[in-house]
Order: sequence, then C-alpha cells, then structure tokens
Amino acid sequence: MYIYSVNFNNDIKPIDWNGPERPTAAELFKLAGCPQKGADRPLAAKINGEVYDLSVQFEPGSELTALNASDSVALDLLRHSVAHIMAEAVVRLFPGVKVAIGPSIEDGFYYDFDLGRPFTPQDLENISEVMDGIILERQPFERSEISAVEALALFKQKDEPYKVELIEDLVKSGQTQVSLYKCGDFIDLCRGPHVPDTSAGTAFKLLSVAGAYWRGDEKRPMLQRIYGTAFFNQKDLKNHLTLIEEAKRRDHRKLGKELDLFSLHEEIGGGLVVWHPKGALLRTILENFEQREHLRRGYQLVMGPQILRSELWKKSGHLDYYSENMYFTEVDSQRYAIKPMNCLSHMFVYKSDIRSFRDLPLRLFELGTVQRHEKSGVLHGLTRVRQFTQDDSHIFCTPSQVGLEIENVLKLVSDMMDCFDFEFEMELSTRPLKSIGSDEDWEMATTALKDALASIGAFYQINEGDGAFYGPKIDVKLKDALGRRWQCGTIQCDFTLPERFDLTFTDGDNLKKRPVMLHRTVFGSLERFIGILIEHYGGAFPAWLAPTQAIVLTVTNRADELAIIMAEKLKKNDIRVETDLRNEKLGYKIRKARLAKIPFLLVLGDKEVEQGLAAVRRGQGEELGLMTMETFRERFLGEFNPPSWD
Repeated sequence: MYIYSVNFNNDIKPIDWNGPERPTAAELFKLAGCPQKGADRPLAAKINGEVYDLSVQFEPGSELTALNASDSVALDLLRHSVAHIMAEAVVRLFPGVKVAIGPSIEDGFYYDFDLGRPFTPQDLENISEVMDGIILERQPFERSEISAVEALALFKQKDEPYKVELIEDLVKSGQTQVSLYKCGDFIDLCRGPHVPDTSAGTAFKLLSVAGAYWRGDEKRPMLQRIYGTAFFNQKDLKNHLTLIEEAKRRDHRKLGKELDLFSLHEEIGGGLVVWHPKGALLRTILENFEQREHLRRGYQLVMGPQILRSELWKKSGHLDYYSENMYFTEVDSQRYAIKPMNCLSHMFVYKSDIRSFRDLPLRLFELGTVQRHEKSGVLHGLTRVRQFTQDDSHIFCTPSQVGLEIENVLKLVSDMMDCFDFEFEMELSTRPLKSIGSDEDWEMATTALKDALASIGAFYQINEGDGAFYGPKIDVKLKDALGRRWQCGTIQCDFTLPERFDLTFTDGDNLKKRPVMLHRTVFGSLERFIGILIEHYGGAFPAWLAPTQAIVLTVTNRADELAIIMAEKLKKNDIRVETDLRNEKLGYKIRKARLAKIPFLLVLGDKEVEQGLAAVRRGQGEELGLMTMETFRERFLGEFNPPSWD
C-alpha cells in the first residue's frame, strides 16, 4: 500500500493506493472526492511549485495540489492547450503548412505557421469553425516521452523543418529526451503541461494575424502568427473582448495622430519618433516636472556625450553582453559606440574628483537620449523605439547607505506613480547565466534589494535569472486604467562596474574603499511612458499635463476682442491657452475642443461680453458657471500646476 496526500481547495486528504502501478493525478483526485465535472474539476496537479498533467504518475508519498479553473496557472494551461487546438485546425485545413511555435502569453496565445501566404479574415473564421468541432470531440491531450533521435526522425518524416531545428538545438545542448503531445491527429514538440482534453476550450476567440520572423531574426523566414485568447467561460471572454475594443479606442498611435502629438515615418527610419509641437510640449512638461523633483531630492543634473570609445564598452562588459543591441561608428580611425545607456559617462563624472565618504551619496541625474538596435518586428509606436530618452540616474554610495538609498528611490517611484493614478507591482530579478562579477558581490547586491523591499513592507515576486548582466534589479510594473501591466522603472544594484572602473572613496580611516553604484529609472523610456500615459488617460490628460489646458471659444465675432484679452491674462499666469475665433457654430467648436481633449472650455457670447465673464465648462461637459479669469485661475490653480510634496 502507498500513501499520498491530496490538497483540494485547502482541504488535505490522505489517500491509500493499492494498485499494481503508481497512480495518476487523475486517479488520486477521484479517490479524494474531487468533482469530475464542472468549473471545480481538477485540470492539473502541482507538486513543489511544478505543474503536471493529470495523466502523470506519481511516486509514493507525493503531496498533490489540485488546480482548477479558479487558479491563474490553469488559465495559462488552457490558453496553451487552445493554441494546440488551433494548430490542429490549421493543419487540417491547410495540408502542407509548416508549424513553428505556439506559446501562451499574458492575455492569450499565438501560433506561428509557414503557409506561403498571409491568413485572411475568412481563414480565421474557417479555423474557428474547425476548432469548435475539435472541442466538441473532447480529444485528450496525450503526453509521451521519446528520445531526441526518434523525435528528429518523426518530424523529418512529417517535413516539419522548424521542429527539426528546435530538436537539433536541444541535442546540441545535451538533451537526449523530449516530450510530445498528441491531440487528435496533431503531434507537437511540447514541454506541456496541458488541460486533460479539448472540451475546456469552448470560450475562445481568434483575434488577429501578424508577420513574425522565425526566432525573431530578420534574416530568417517571415512566418504568419495567429493571435487568440481563451477563458474558462463566455462571460470572462466577453469582458476581455470589451477591453480589447477599448484598448483599440485608446491606442496611442491612433490618438497620437488625432491629437497631433507625434508621427513615425518609414522614410526617416523605423522606431524614430518625430515630435510635433503639442507632443514636444507634453514631453517638456514631463521633463521639467522630473528635473524639479530630482533637484528637490538631492540629485544633480549631468549630461554625457552620445558616442564613447568602444574600449570603454568592452571594459564595462557591454560589448560582450549587449553588442547586438548597439550601433557603432568610426572617428579618426577609432571605433566608437553610440551609447545604449548613460552609466559610463556618469562614472567619469564620479572619477573626475577625489571622493570622500562625506561626499556620498552622490546622486547624478540625466535625461539621456540613447540608441538601441531593436529588431524591426518588435517596433511599436512609442512603446518600442530605437531612439529614446531615459530618466536615468546613478547613485554612488557607501555600502552602509545602500539600503536607505534604495528606499528613497522606491519612495520616489511611489510618489511619481500616484501623480498619474497608477497602481504598480514590483519584481526582483536575480543573476542571469550571462553576467559579470563575483558570487559574493551578487549575493550582497541581491540581499540589499531584498532588505530594502522588506523594510518598506513591499510585496514582490522573484524573477529568477532576469537581472542585468552587472547586477540584480527591482523592476516596477505599472497597472493602467485597463488593467494592463507595463514594465517601466528599474533599480539595479551594482558592485561590479565600480570595481572595473576603479571607483573609490576615502573612508573615515583614510582608507580607499569601493562605492556601490545604483542604476535607476522611474519612468524608464520617456517615449514608452508617454505612450502608456496616452492610453491610460485615453488622450484626456489631467490639466497640469495637457499641452493645451484651456480654450476660449467665441459665439460671435463681437466677442473676439475679449477672448484675446482673456487668453493673454491666462498666458501671463502660465496657463496654456488657445482661442478659437473662427466663424463657425458654437456646437462645432465645442465638438472640436472635446476631440482635442482640452480640459477647460471658456465660452464667450454677447451676455458674457457684457458682463466681462466667461461661461466655463469642463471638456467632458460639466458646466461650472460664469467666472472672471482671476476666479477661474484661482479656483483651478491646483489642477493647472504639477503635483508637489512637502
């Protein structure tokens, strides 16, 4: 007899097993009285944090936790499984199609195919119909493990070159066994796990098609990527599709054009942004706000050059770990790199003088423009570009100051995010395989970040192996008005570059010591952050941030003179105001102002001219009454000025 333990909805039951073979998770869950149908039925099993199919057999003494549709992990399994259902449908409909990869992603899934032509909207409808049939068939997801040699022979016979390439890479890395999943007649190379059968995939939607280079390499074949999403019920799917429609309405590329903020031109080059007057003003408002707050918090402004000699990037490690993302040029027969980061210049500011412990912490801040070679397939509006400006800071401090400095950065991040009504989460990323520095330094840096998070009571998740190549980091992930998460700010703790560049300070005993270097951003890329802001607010920025804060609208040309006088008064009080004196109907002018997302509308007709007042209303329509310009300014002064803290 073997004893197992089953946890279902935090109810732990011991299970005795008398069978001749080890039991599967499905058998153990059935013996434990878990539901076999409905939303509560187990879909997978978890042991020690690892998730397994219900068909997996377990060793005696195992403690299994049942995962059902309410578990976030289960949703990921469902989407991965529906991706396989879609691939099976595509293979049925298009004989000879080559299958690449099909993972689940944050809001759904995708699968890449080599069809030789783009999929059409009608193709997606046909694929969806075949998927419905596969779901009704309740096909099981069957796992098998075979040798890599056998798998190579199988997929060569099936004429699946992309699978063959993946297996060959696994063999090169020393892997001798691979796992396959069979769904109907479709067999795929896959680690799994999956839900038990196709019947769980009823609430799905195929969303779009896009081109995608194989393995993200522009020199490799262009594949067709079908995106989709799936949920455990139609209600959740409907809510998600509503969010997608709202996201389309808020798309920063669409609103950027409508609000005349920026443009992108293939003639100029991919990922290079042209800022129009209103967009440049919006960006300047953000930059001035950040500079003010950094100066108040003890930072000093610096500026570094755009190109630095390549040997410096070799010394820092960037050439070994980051060169594929860098641009290079030659000056006077010497090789230079266009900077992808600002840290090197800031270290030279530090090295420009002899430093004592009394000089630390030294906080340097730069709105530094950098260039990074992003592949054309990932470029996307403002959120993924090749030239962008970072709100970059490097803090040089003693080891004893590290904790407080990280806490101060976290406080700054929290204050800044509150300004824009952003919720945010934090993630601690640890040492990657490709990295520099000693184990001891990495341990000290990771501990410093953990201790700072603990000291402020912050909840965070661990992201193993995703740190910077020179140090661990805390990433700040914003949650926007639609519940989407965006990675923006970061705090990186670095003991290694100060060693490589021989940065020192003199301690109280007149001994030379190494400073610790904190790399950090708050907004990250200003381009990306502005793109996020546009979508977060739907283009309707709060008054302090709006390029145009108010507009004076005239009903008749008899009000033109007063409109100009009022606008001048507001401008002298640093309120960004426009006038609309066109010979158009008032309703038309109001509609245009609302489309421009202007926070305040000031209307002047004959009655208002007679009284020397303006009829004030918010852009969304709320009427605020008649006011002088002095009253208007005083009443809404707090909305016009950037946030501030004592």
